[in-house]
Formats: sequence, C-alpha cells, structure tokens
Amino acid sequence: MIILQILGIIIGFGFLIFIHELGHFVAAKMCKVRVLAFALGFGPDIVKVNYEETKYAIKAFPLGGLVLMAGENPSEAKGEAGEYLSLKWYKKIFIAFMGPFCNYLLAVFLFTFIFNIWGTPILSNSSRIGDVLKDQPAAQAGLVAGDRIISIDGKNVKTWNDLSENLKDKVDKETYFVVERGSNSFYVNILVSKNPVTGAGVIGITPYITHADANIFESMYLGSKAVIVQSVMTVTYLFNKIISFEKPDLSGPIGIINILANATKSGIDEYLKLLGVISVALGLFNLFPIPMVDGGMIVLFFVEGIIKKQISTKVVQIYNTIGLAFILAIFIFATYSDLLRLGIGKLFGK
Repeated sequence: MIILQILGIIIGFGFLIFIHELGHFVAAKMCKVRVLAFALGFGPDIVKVNYEETKYAIKAFPLGGLVLMAGENPSEAKGEAGEYLSLKWYKKIFIAFMGPFCNYLLAVFLFTFIFNIWGTPILSNSSRIGDVLKDQPAAQAGLVAGDRIISIDGKNVKTWNDLSENLKDKVDKETYFVVERGSNSFYVNILVSKNPVTGAGVIGITPYITHADANIFESMYLGSKAVIVQSVMTVTYLFNKIISFEKPDLSGPIGIINILANATKSGIDEYLKLLGVISVALGLFNLFPIPMVDGGMIVLFFVEGIIKKQISTKVVQIYNTIGLAFILAIFIFATYSDLLRLGIGKLFGK
C-alpha cells in the first residue's frame, strides 16, 4: 500500500506539471522559439536525445517537467530571432497562457472520463447516510455509511430535508436518534455540533449518493461545468477572505502530497477526481497576476502591447524578483498551514 501511495504521488505530481510544461513547449514551437531543452522530471539526465535544436530528456526524479527556451532569462537575452523575449507581445502571452490552459484541458478530460465511466452523482433526498466524517459526532457514536436515520427525538424522519430541519436548532444538545441498519434498528444519543459556516446543528454525515449513466456529450458538458464551478468558487473564496482580512486556508506541497496519498486508497475514480481538482488549481494559480508566474507575465506583456515598446530586461528582472519573493511567502505560509493541519503545531504549543 505504501508503494502504491508513493507511485500515486509521483505519477500525479509529475503528470500535472509535465502537462503544464507541455503546453508551453508546444506553443513555443508554434511561435518558432528555439527550445533548448524539454524534459520530464528534474535532476540528472537518465535518458536524453538531441533532435535538431532541442534536447529531450527523462531525468532522475520524475516530478514535473522543464522547458528551456532561448532568451527567456532577461540577463542572457540578446534580442536575436528565435528568443522568447524577442517575440511580439501577443506571442509571448500565447506561450505563457498555454501552460495553464493545458491544465484546464486536462481537468476537463479527467472529469469527462469520470462522468462517462462512473456516471453522474445524484444526491438522494432520503435519510440514508452516504458517508460519515472522521472524528465527528456520528462517527464517535458508531454510525456508518448506509445507515438510515428513522427518527430524531421521537420525530419521524423520511427525507434529508427532514433530518436537516430537525438538527438545525439542536446545537450542543444531547439528541436521541433511532437508526436502521439492514433489517435491524437501534438507538443512540449524539451530542450535536455546530456548522461553523451556517451555525446549524450537524453530526458529520453526508447524503447518500447514487449514480446515473451519462453519454459522452453529457459527460463533456458536466466535466466543463465542474471546472468552471471550481474556478469560480476558488476565486470567490479568496476574494471574500481578502476583503474581510481573513487568513485563507491554503494547501502547499505537503498538504497535496498527503491528500494524494489518501486518494490512492479510495479507488481510481477518487484519485482521478483529485487530479482534476489539483489540475484546475494549478492552472488557476498560474493565471493569477502574480509576477514570475504565467499570469504575471501575461500582464507584463499586455502592458508591453499597450505602450508599444518592449520592456527592458532590467524591469523584467526586478518584476521577477518581486514575484519570487511573493511566491516564496505563499509557499512558506501554505507549508506552515500544512504542518499545523498534520499536528506539528502541538510541538509549539498550538
């Protein structure tokens, strides 16, 4: 199982970043930029082939990818034909945009595949439990997925809406449940907790989910919709956190590794679904107007198009230095948050 988890992490991380770099590579070739190297992974070369002007390589550590274009480093750019920074502004935007765009294409493909093979999820309105969240009141009381709640404090429950309505005002109250499991029924007392967002009473369960078949066109529509919804929800969440001066809940590499490792134990559909979610997040992050990432470079080259003058290499260097500092700050914050979630905060008395 540990080997499977390690493989899941390596393949997942490597594939997502490789697809991103593949987008830049294809766009660079289309714009006739000299690509000096295109590689899978990082570290020393294991296999390498030189074809025309490009070295193609598989490196020792298969996490991610590399596209090295002539003239992409401001300090080395000479203004010659075939150099990245010598291109027209719109061609540079095209190359920068294609990395995140390929992550979005991959996410649509993965979600389409999932919907087409495993069907579309449909939330049941019955009082049957779909999943029991770890360390929540229902789990502590011994409830399991598939149980059906019959009554709460003597009131009959037939639908999920009935269940939610009956729990709404029972925050911090010991509540009497009658539960059906198979052909047997039993009762438990559960101390209802509070939903931190809505303030309603909850016990840590999710609705039962069934699946309906979807043809390829329905799957493509739903896959595209899932990508759009995730992007909009992420941007909305971050915007609300920023305007309210609240700390956003971010996951860094450690958190993503932990999530990927757990997903490998939940089945191929859950693993592919998570890859789709991460691919959207990777594409979206790289479209943010942060210096040094693709979105920041797009903004820089767009300004170049407006002023109709190529931005000096010194300005690009300063811009990238600011971006690097900003990215490092995000990385440190996300990694610290990951460590706190994994319990390392106990070492510091948090």
